[in-house]
Amino acid sequence: MPELTETRRAFRIHGRVQGVGFRMWTYRTASELGLRGTVRNMPDGTVEVVAAGPLEALDRLRTLLHEGPPAAEVARVDETEPPAGDLPAGFEIR
Repeated sequence: MPELTETRRAFRIHGRVQGVGFRMWTYRTASELGLRGTVRNMPDGTVEVVAAGPLEALDRLRTLLHEGPPAAEVARVDETEPPAGDLPAGFEIR
């Protein structure tokens, strides 16, 4: 059986996304999708997500990030160049 190719993506989520459970929601969502990576609050009030895994799972995560958890108000999701370097074996809140 051929090994699945891993793709890496980075997203910056804008809006009311800090203090509303966005990082924990992203952690659970990405873990359920079988992705690995990180989610963290940024000083400018956005949330940064770096994720790696199968392309279909990353596409699903992108779609879900536009909704976020119930208390969030997502204004927009930018896809950015993923940073170089290693990602954790699972998904982590930073």
